[in-house]
Amino acid sequence: MTIKPDLSITVPDELGAVHFVGIGGSGMSGIARLFLGAGHTVTGSDVRDSANVQALRDLGAEVHIGHDAANIGDTDTLIVTGALWQDNPEYVLALEKGLLVLHRAQALAWLIRHQRLISVAGAHGKTTSTGMIVTGLLGLGEDPSFVNGGVIDTLGVSSARGGGELFVVEADESDGSFLLYDTAVALITNVDPDHLDHYGSLGAFERAFLEFAMNASEFVVVSSDDAGAVRISDHLDGKRVITFGEDAAADVRLHSVVTDGPVSFRLVWDGRDYPATLTVPGRHNAVNAAGAFAVLVGLGLDPADSLAAIAEFGGTERRFQLHGIVGGVSVYDDYAHHPTEVAAALSAARTVVGRGRIIAVHQPHLYSRTRLFAKEFAEVLEKYADQTVVLDVYGAREDPEPGVTGAIVSELFSDPARVFFVPDWQQAADYTASIARDGDFVITLGCGDVYRIVPQLLDSLKRARG
Repeated sequence: MTIKPDLSITVPDELGAVHFVGIGGSGMSGIARLFLGAGHTVTGSDVRDSANVQALRDLGAEVHIGHDAANIGDTDTLIVTGALWQDNPEYVLALEKGLLVLHRAQALAWLIRHQRLISVAGAHGKTTSTGMIVTGLLGLGEDPSFVNGGVIDTLGVSSARGGGELFVVEADESDGSFLLYDTAVALITNVDPDHLDHYGSLGAFERAFLEFAMNASEFVVVSSDDAGAVRISDHLDGKRVITFGEDAAADVRLHSVVTDGPVSFRLVWDGRDYPATLTVPGRHNAVNAAGAFAVLVGLGLDPADSLAAIAEFGGTERRFQLHGIVGGVSVYDDYAHHPTEVAAALSAARTVVGRGRIIAVHQPHLYSRTRLFAKEFAEVLEKYADQTVVLDVYGAREDPEPGVTGAIVSELFSDPARVFFVPDWQQAADYTASIARDGDFVITLGCGDVYRIVPQLLDSLKRARG
């Protein structure tokens, strides 16, 4: 069983020396970087070495590879994620010693408790929207602090401490921890059903978002197009609300979207019309930009300058990220792990692939999500990809469920010739290389460790294409 952190505990004024279990992850490493910047003694552990781990070492953190009780040393506070298993030796010893154990969101909330906080939540689009807000603020001469769920390409980091009063945070709704933050400005990108393994029902999921929005002390930015988000906004009596989207009544209205290549569009705000072209493709990124724009103009920043600054956003790590081109075949990686996200990622790829085909390499994430959404995954993969290779499920924080494998997705394709379920990664890489042609895009999809198959795909392509 994984750890179910107690989000109700009172965090003391001082944390002392902090130890991160799983410090190399994108979220944990970003928070660890902020603790280092604030002058804390930081140690940590992870199952493997990585660029994130090395960057933290360069900043002064002591990081161990492999989990061992001895790693916690003279730690005062242990910081964990919800994906950690209860038998982790560092966690077990911390409990035996009576150390303070905090979920990473609790640690971050404690660290940023005196800042003016912009919190970005939603089932999809959080990382990109956070990156766009940060990019926009920097382009406008602001100096925000931030912590994002992925590295912002133009900055090369997922977190940094700035000198201004604003702090931008990607707020994770998966386990309810986004309710910990003392939010001034809340952005809700969408309330598409997800994480029902935690919430138990759609109603509970939406109630958490409503509480998140009501907690915002200044204003709420919320989608006008997403049905769940609209239900939330209908109950925000007494709050300052700015809506965004393609709906005719949206306060920030998106229109004239052109997706042939880098997406271009126009936004109407306060009676004026503003044009923009992004450097990243996809209709969904025009929507993300509209939400980020709504945040900036809600803060009182100049609309034209805000949109121009947002347009400089160059993407984030693991969001349609190009890793190499071999023999005319381009290999991308994307974090998409929900049917809506898969559809967005593949439709964006379709706008730039030209005459080439799209070959999706899909790693289902979580047994519960795979069981609940197998039909939807099969539908969007078959609709938006020309060929699909399905890997086995990445269980993350969940125990295996009998009968739940990647096969339950592939078996729901209406055309079996367009899908191949193969648990063995090398076989999957070799098969993908055997069907790829000049001009094709190969795109790995999932928020587990599917990105680790990319080198195998590139090697297989080199062998197959000379």
